[in-house]
Order: sequence, then structure tokens, then C-alpha cells
Amino acid sequence: QVQLVQSGGGLAQAGGSLRLSCTVSSRSSFTYTMGWFRQAPGKGREFVAAIRWTKGDTTYADDVKGRFTISTDDAKNTIFLQMNSLKPEDTGVYLCSATAGLATANIPNPQDYTFWGQGTQVTVSN
Repeated sequence: QVQLVQSGGGLAQAGGSLRLSCTVSSRSSFTYTMGWFRQAPGKGREFVAAIRWTKGDTTYADDVKGRFTISTDDAKNTIFLQMNSLKPEDTGVYLCSATAGLATANIPNPQDYTFWGQGTQVTVSN
């Protein structure tokens, strides 16, 4: 069973930065595609970014391109989401996710992910 444990997030002002972390428990984590999603109150899970651990290729949602960066630390079995130039519309609960067996980082549908972290709140104020 794969466990994803998240940390980071919190409160930031518009234009500021935050970093999220997600540590993967499975020793076979390197076979996974890892994704970040966010969920605003009353809305569904929205794709933010994904990275294929073995190749390092990435995919981003259009509204975060150039502002957010997804990356990995192989030694720590951890992925990161560096969020810069934050906007109030970035507010939501951010969740990391993992899926195996798909040889691509272009996986924007949350239903394609098997494992999920516990979620962490990100709030951006004006």
C-alpha cells in the first residue's frame, strides 16, 4: 500500500510563494507518475501539475504555467510543488496523488490516480 504524506502550504499574500511537499512511502515510487490537484469549496478536483518520476517530464495546467514548478527528490522519495506569484484564485485544498503503469506525465484526470495524500490548505489573500 502506497502512502502519501503531505506538508507545507498555509497562508500567503498575492504575489508571494509557498512550497508543498509530498513524501511517498513505497520503495517502488520511481515507477509512478505523481500529480498535484487542488479543490476549491464546492468544486471538483482541478489538475495543477504532474511529473513522471522515471523520466522527469512534466505537465502543467495553463493557469499555473510559469508560476508553479513540480520537482522530485529521489533520495527522499519526495515531490515538491513550488508556487510563486500566487493569486487569490490559487486558494484551495491541494492534494498530491500517484498512479502507476501510465508512461506519461500528461494525466490531468483525477480518476486516473490511485493514491492520494491527506490534502493541505493553501490560502492566498489580496
